[in-house]
Amino acid sequence: IPKEFEADTLPWVDQPYADIDAFVKQYAKAKELPYDLAEKLRFWQENGFVILEQAIPQQFIDVYWGDVSELIENHKKYETEIRIDLPEFSKKPIQKVKDVTKEVLTGPYIKINDFHNQSLAGKKLMLHPSIVYFLEAVFGSKVVAMQSLTFLYGSQQATHQDFAYVVSEIPSHLAAAWIPIEDVQPDSGPLTYYVGSHKIKKFNFGNGIFFNEKSTRNPDDFAKYLEAECQRMGLEKRTLLIKKGDVLLWHAALAHGGEPIRTPGRTRKSYVCHYSSDLAFKHHRNRPAEEPIRYEYNGAEVFGNPSLVALEDSFKAGEVL
Repeated sequence: IPKEFEADTLPWVDQPYADIDAFVKQYAKAKELPYDLAEKLRFWQENGFVILEQAIPQQFIDVYWGDVSELIENHKKYETEIRIDLPEFSKKPIQKVKDVTKEVLTGPYIKINDFHNQSLAGKKLMLHPSIVYFLEAVFGSKVVAMQSLTFLYGSQQATHQDFAYVVSEIPSHLAAAWIPIEDVQPDSGPLTYYVGSHKIKKFNFGNGIFFNEKSTRNPDDFAKYLEAECQRMGLEKRTLLIKKGDVLLWHAALAHGGEPIRTPGRTRKSYVCHYSSDLAFKHHRNRPAEEPIRYEYNGAEVFGNPSLVALEDSFKAGEVL
């Protein structure tokens, strides 16, 4: 794995002399997009994100959330993993939904991990053409969906950059989609981000740019560094108030976080997906030595979960999509 965002491994659009107009002329799918791809790529290059307005059909969102609702309602039947960021679960934050109470499952600080493996609708939503075609242009390569997180509430997470935690074989070959399941309200702990922060100098955890068990500095140090550096450079901090059907796509190094939930019980239902390229993500992270089971949609791939093979696509409502 490269130790940095090394110049010769960057996606073409992040290279200093990227010719966006020339790329768009030869990219056949540019004609199928409901927006000016060259304009969006220039915006991405400068700002580290784009918002595609009303790019996701409501039906895709509703069918996926129907699967999530079934999972929660009948959680005792399911093996799906969740992460619980509450003090009482600090020794064992990863749990199965069947092993927790519904009260915990429907409260804040919960992330449902990789539900797209069980939900066919989740796969089709994360690999919708609106997302795939743009990221395929960003990477200049086939898109591979790496993982997904499903939230009922805002994450209230400190400012961070994804590459430090979600590790692709080439760290700059990483992007994310934030898909709201409902219109985002200002008091729901919305996402915030610093415009252009993908260009700031990378933080060193004491053992490089990735956070792991050998790091001598922690996520709090990371957050303080990012906020101080963004303020020093005069970067604008924005709050994301987008609507169901919109999608935010962001660069591996965009500094972002979650605001506090100001009205208790106010949900911010959302589906967050991370992507890489086929150059940089060749194996499922749980079984890096094995050839993955591949599912293809719209010219992009997602790998089956090798730990739950029998449950793959067991939520079948997405067949209608």
